[in-house]
Amino acid sequence: MKYLKGRSQFFTSLKKGRKRDRHVSGTAADALPTRMGNAFQPLLKIHEGKSGVATLFNGRDAFANRILLTEAADQSLDIRSYIWNRDMTGMMMFDALYRAAERGVQVRLLLDDNNTVGLDKILATLNAHRNIEIRLFNPFRMRKWRALDYLYDFPRLNRRMHNKSFTADGQATIVGGRNIGDQYFGAANDFQFVDLDVLVIGPVVDDVSDDFERYWDSRSSYPVDIVLSATKPASFRQLSESIRIIENNPDSDEFVEAIRKSEFVHKLLNGKLPFEWTEIKMVSDDPGKGLGLAPEDALLPQQLANILQHPEEELLLVSPYLVPSGEGVKFFKEIADQVKNVSILTNAYEATDVAVVHAGYIRYRKELLKAGVNMFELKRRRKGAKFKDRGLTGNASASLHAKTFSVDRSLIFIGSLNFDPRSAQYNTEMGFVIKSSKLAQQASAVFENDVPESSYRLQLNENNNIVWLEERNGGKIYHHSEPGMNFLERLGIGLLSKMPIMRLL
Repeated sequence: MKYLKGRSQFFTSLKKGRKRDRHVSGTAADALPTRMGNAFQPLLKIHEGKSGVATLFNGRDAFANRILLTEAADQSLDIRSYIWNRDMTGMMMFDALYRAAERGVQVRLLLDDNNTVGLDKILATLNAHRNIEIRLFNPFRMRKWRALDYLYDFPRLNRRMHNKSFTADGQATIVGGRNIGDQYFGAANDFQFVDLDVLVIGPVVDDVSDDFERYWDSRSSYPVDIVLSATKPASFRQLSESIRIIENNPDSDEFVEAIRKSEFVHKLLNGKLPFEWTEIKMVSDDPGKGLGLAPEDALLPQQLANILQHPEEELLLVSPYLVPSGEGVKFFKEIADQVKNVSILTNAYEATDVAVVHAGYIRYRKELLKAGVNMFELKRRRKGAKFKDRGLTGNASASLHAKTFSVDRSLIFIGSLNFDPRSAQYNTEMGFVIKSSKLAQQASAVFENDVPESSYRLQLNENNNIVWLEERNGGKIYHHSEPGMNFLERLGIGLLSKMPIMRLL
């Protein structure tokens, strides 16, 4: 596919403007000493050659640490996100970036343009600041009626940047599954995502910074002032006022207070956070994947296959959007034939936030069960139900969003990759492969102790039909039709599962 061949004059001007306006910012590793650099240096000397990792299961801790890194940054903030919502946490984060820029921090923000609806004026306003530069990945030409762009530019617009990283001064980074929005940080009243990030310091942060540069300079990333050329920035005072209105909402008080009291943040500030020091490898798609130009051996699934080789005892997978395809089923069958335990946790229909993906998933459930895979579907929390919360199983009316897998209780992957065709072929993804028996064994403990209570276990009965086993109040309940589905939903999802929609999922 030639790059945007035959597209509109709009994209011709984008290409010209991008080359004219682009400049390459230096990385923090080449800059002057910073507070974070000075604070981490003694630890890095003790654990020379290793990186320190701390898991962020709790959404409020995950948000608090992003705010903390923003406030602690002296020189640079490099941030990538697939979604950035215009809600309480999204606006608070914008405010924190603006305040960092005001004190001289160079802020670079790379957003996938698929989910920036309603943000054009805010992005234009922030980008007007002398210390803030924003770029959009695979941008839309039409800002209001975006769906029309798909009519003539579908192959490009179907490819999105799903990567998430949050790096401060080139010294500390947060990588994982969370986007920026209330439901990802435990701030939404009605619905939450069960998610997972890691905060990392040490040598692997340089790899994340280098990867950010690759994406920042890629042929899919465009300066926001070119894409939004017709959007006039508001004044920074207007932006601040709109942020204050959201922050002063009484609903935000409990959330802000919980952040203020976060033990995780206090431990980090006091140098008492117990990092695990180990070997961490960053894996990331070639940004050329955003245009269909990445070579096969540069894609993330192949990178992971090369690193992990073949499990010998156990493979545990957590994927909120699971559409394995025929090749995926074959992959799991080959592993299940050779190891004792292959287990998968994904969303039940009643817990998923993307019903159409569930239609793609149900085509393969029976084949996975026949292959010897243990299948679990996270159920939606019933009002008044009391489940233990060990991170991946949630503590409220929630949908699974974490993406992780562990191998042989010794290695664990944490990142943005779902086990579906979109992540494998169309979206760019990234994550960490962490050599950690501690984290891998924690994943095993979740499957052994918490997953049975918080999910349905799928089984095949004597008629080769799926039944859903639910453990409740010490007893067992067998569901012979899919829980949480009424007749019309069952009919609709069944029809969708027969349609040729795999490449869209």
